[in-house]
Amino acid sequence: MQHLTGLDIGIIAAYLLLTLFIGLLFSKRASRDVGEFFLSGRQLPWWIAGTGMVATTFAADTPLAVTGLVAKHGIAGNWLWWTFVSGGMLTVFFFARLWRRANILTDLEFIELRYSGKAARFLRGFKAIYFGLFINAVIIGWVNLAMYKIISIMLPEINPELAIVICVLLTTSYSSLSGLWGITVTDAVQFVISMTGCVILAVLALQAPEITAAGGITNALPAWMFDFFPSITSNPSGNGAAGTFELTFASFAAFAFIQWWASWYPGAEPGGGGYIAQRMMSAKDEKHSFLATLWFIVAHYCLRPWPWIIVGLASLVLFPDLPANQKEDGFVHVMRTILPPGLKGLLIAAFLAAYMSTLSTHLNWGTSYLINDFYKRFVRRDADARHYVAVSKAFTAGVALFALFITFHVLDTITGAWEFILQCGAGTGFVLILRWYWWRLNAWSEIVSMIAPFAAYSWLIVFTDITFPYSIYIIVLFTIASSLAVTFLTPPTDNEQLKAFYATTRVGGVLWKKISDTLPDIEGDSGFLRLFADWIAGIALVYCILFGTGKIIFGEPLQAIAYFAAAAAAGLFIHADLNRRGWNNLR
Repeated sequence: MQHLTGLDIGIIAAYLLLTLFIGLLFSKRASRDVGEFFLSGRQLPWWIAGTGMVATTFAADTPLAVTGLVAKHGIAGNWLWWTFVSGGMLTVFFFARLWRRANILTDLEFIELRYSGKAARFLRGFKAIYFGLFINAVIIGWVNLAMYKIISIMLPEINPELAIVICVLLTTSYSSLSGLWGITVTDAVQFVISMTGCVILAVLALQAPEITAAGGITNALPAWMFDFFPSITSNPSGNGAAGTFELTFASFAAFAFIQWWASWYPGAEPGGGGYIAQRMMSAKDEKHSFLATLWFIVAHYCLRPWPWIIVGLASLVLFPDLPANQKEDGFVHVMRTILPPGLKGLLIAAFLAAYMSTLSTHLNWGTSYLINDFYKRFVRRDADARHYVAVSKAFTAGVALFALFITFHVLDTITGAWEFILQCGAGTGFVLILRWYWWRLNAWSEIVSMIAPFAAYSWLIVFTDITFPYSIYIIVLFTIASSLAVTFLTPPTDNEQLKAFYATTRVGGVLWKKISDTLPDIEGDSGFLRLFADWIAGIALVYCILFGTGKIIFGEPLQAIAYFAAAAAAGLFIHADLNRRGWNNLR
């Protein structure tokens, strides 16, 4: 068993001290008011805001999850999450500017900007507690458990429970000291460290003796492992006759055409939301919000996963006998086996960076809900800025402690419940997207969109044998039908509230004509058909860069050139259209 050397420990200690230094550096700025604490005073440049989004979604468990997909299905297995490119690009072109324009502190504040009445107040308060505390604690708990597994394998001589507690306390310290400014700057540093470490690991993995002896990774594994696309078939045969990742058309359609817009899940809410919306709202202006989200989508899908995929493939060669339920651990076993002193410390620091960037963002984001959308809204409405900042710091610590309790005492018993919650998000996206673009939706529409999936999924489980993918079609249809029925059976949002919302967001569109006709001096957005064209081009841009990068890695330069040429064409189309419409539209 290899132990950490003094060099390894020095690198890890230097990283931890750097995070504390950044926290102290921004502590004075974060103490001014909650706008600074939760939104960086709305002064983040696009590259910091966007990199913060990428770093936050790079949790300690993400490389392990990708390794598990690759081990089971080959590269094509990543389509289980690559299909969400469409939803990400929808946020880029249709929602990024609107979130910044709304001039709100949290995405839950949107509820009372858009809706009126007791139902809106209830919805905002309920979501603040439900998402800000309970769901947030479960997410942090899963991230903690992933880091627990990494520490257990990489550093068996260290008590993993104590290590997790220390990491949580350290992250809580700099998060509560520095607010979002310190968190986002730290995120940018953490992302560089994380990616550098993963790239080095991928390069060293390809140079392992077992792989070089076989003539390279492409010769060491079956050809189907390197297919970029799944096989669409009407009669799947397990993993395919030759191992190719197979999906029925119904399954592929559920992923590619429904799930990305219909289902809610943390970090990829349809139309933006959560900590992604927080970063968009913290940008300098609408242009920076747009560019931050675009950079996030490109980096998230095109650049970040390839080192993980390579290590996942290498783990199959280096550790072919790992049990099926431990394949995702192959990433950590590769780290432990091939890294020399110094680089082992760097990779552990990289995983700490990935883990702490996710943890710090969730602590700040969850606390923003509890403070702005519950405490300040319903408990103490007239306190000064110092009071709210002080309470924010206390709530940050409280959320961290509650997440630790969930991690060590509850999480193992609610795995099924967490999966249940995720699957029961199907259909809510319809309302989360359309609430921006149709005046008639009201708070009851959104409340029912949260309840209906639970009811439909429960009915399917208890009374039928219907499973995915057919279950998602039923749940989505039932949720949409229920939401629309309740929309027309309940009174619309107060007319003055709708006018104020339209004047603030200038969302435009034919579905707001009833309101916009009463506000002739407010010029709403237009050119939605061109935005749809930009959206399609954006999707093509991401997939072409993604596959072009892969072709370069696996030694197919001609195909890579074709993909990159198509990506360049898509990028030029988007750039030309934005210039034609004028950046002034992104005020």
